[in-house]
Amino acid sequence: MAPPVVEAIDVRKDFDTVEVLRGVSFAVSREETLAVMGGSGMGKTVLLRLIAGLIRPDSGQIRVFGQNIEHLTEEELLPIRRRMGYVFQGSALFDSLSVYENVAYPLREHTHLREREIEARVVHNLGLVGLGRDVLSLLPAELSGGMKKRVGIARALSVEPEMLLFDEPTGGLDPTNAKLVAALIVQLRGGVCDTAIVVTHDVELARTVADRVAILIDGRFAALGPVASVLETDNPAVQAFLAGEAR
Repeated sequence: MAPPVVEAIDVRKDFDTVEVLRGVSFAVSREETLAVMGGSGMGKTVLLRLIAGLIRPDSGQIRVFGQNIEHLTEEELLPIRRRMGYVFQGSALFDSLSVYENVAYPLREHTHLREREIEARVVHNLGLVGLGRDVLSLLPAELSGGMKKRVGIARALSVEPEMLLFDEPTGGLDPTNAKLVAALIVQLRGGVCDTAIVVTHDVELARTVADRVAILIDGRFAALGPVASVLETDNPAVQAFLAGEAR
């Protein structure tokens, strides 16, 4: 059996004496999408940043592509990060760069492709998220919220990742654009990138894209399992969280 793409073992993380993660363990297999849900400030984004090696756990182990990363240097982390794409909350596009330059940025940083090859990949990745050449010269300020999200996903796809990390991909979007982004995440699993961790508070997004759901409450997973069993659990803490998100 192939090892998990991501495995976390009793991971703990504090900030200014506040316990954010209090012993989180889970594994994500290849060709699986895990949705991590929880309220604001519960540590969902912290968990993604730990997996990407952007911050380090205070204790516990994190394995990505079979390699423990918690003690690696920045230089040692680079080849691992190149195998994953990170879609930041709010898209995190560079305001002063065009759509073309935003999507091309990881290619300029991490590859030795010629400009013609960069252009071809930029256009291809924008096409994967439903955007054409007409957006290449636009600045982020000229894009709608939904278009910014899609450009952020196209940028994450630039290095042809084996895994995608999504931080609140439907956050701030109206219901129509949220459904479009959810459909896009499902579409990407059809041969583009089949492994993902999606941090979200959006119950419908989790139902649409995930194989399993984890509910993060008070620094621990209150539930972790197949979507239907978790979202229909009689666990009072989970039901209280879901009732709050459904309002």
